[in-house]
Amino acid sequence: MSEVKLSAETRTEFGKGAARRIRRENKVPVVLYGHGTDPKHLSLPGHDLLLALRTPNVLISLSIDGGATELAIPKSVQRDPLKGFLEHVDLLLVKRGEKVSVEIPVVTEGEIAPGAGLVELVQASLTVEAEATHIPESVVVSVEGLEAGASVLAKDVELPKGASLAGDAEAVVLSVVAPQAEESAEEEAAEEAAAPEGDVVDEG
Repeated sequence: MSEVKLSAETRTEFGKGAARRIRRENKVPVVLYGHGTDPKHLSLPGHDLLLALRTPNVLISLSIDGGATELAIPKSVQRDPLKGFLEHVDLLLVKRGEKVSVEIPVVTEGEIAPGAGLVELVQASLTVEAEATHIPESVVVSVEGLEAGASVLAKDVELPKGASLAGDAEAVVLSVVAPQAEESAEEEAAEEAAAPEGDVVDEG
């Protein structure tokens, strides 16, 4: 996986007012924690951090105040619910060679059997354990030739080299939903919408 280098500055002001001032400077308030160390309160360049976070579980190399470099991965990202800009980010301190538990996005490939229906993605991600500096960007699940009613469990998914499953092995990752089930549900909804709410009594 790629490593993104960012310059971080130590921040000494806290609270909502301080956070707003930091964001007005096109920076993002960040907390770096892990390995039993005291949390470090930092600010990072907003645009560069936003671009970095487009890669799931991106490995970030932080140069703090132009000095020591630390490695980290995103642990929690808070965005403005309306405008979508970054409000606050928690970063987890990691070391080369260390294994971490992370959520990996699930990507499907292939074509199901003709007329089998639709693929329902039950889990959008899988929890895996991988080396901090070699976290896979995604896990690919093949649906090639699957028939209606078929399911793929977490234990059946072939993980990238160096990654191991950390979540529930029996969890359903995806299933193939039969088309008739979809059609009957739509027909029932249409019938309910068309059904009269009650009889009208003519008193005249």
